[in-house]
Amino acid sequence: MENLISWFEIPATDFNRAVSFYKAILGLEIKQTEMFGTKMGFFPTDGTNVSGAIVQGDDYLPSTDGVVAYLNGGSDLAIVLNKVENNNGRVIVPKTQISPEMGYFGMFIDTEGNKMAIHSIN
Repeated sequence: MENLISWFEIPATDFNRAVSFYKAILGLEIKQTEMFGTKMGFFPTDGTNVSGAIVQGDDYLPSTDGVVAYLNGGSDLAIVLNKVENNNGRVIVPKTQISPEMGYFGMFIDTEGNKMAIHSIN
């Protein structure tokens, strides 16, 4: 098994606000579409890595409870985490070392009220 996780979805109540937030903090283009009455904003993928989408639909509710997705912070997660509050999110755990081997993590609440995390080796 290559990856235990194959897909993730981040719920949104204000789809455009959520797309703007993630584009700003991650520096990514997000392809937007609608499928089966659900708005979806797809994170880029080359087909070999895990990816996901921002979603807005009847069955999607942002939350700080439950599963937490860890986004890839690249070479240094501080670059991304430092953009969170300037884009109306809230940092709840600053860059913190897990261990020298496992790297660092941080956590934030996005504009929709989801608790998210970010990880990097440095």
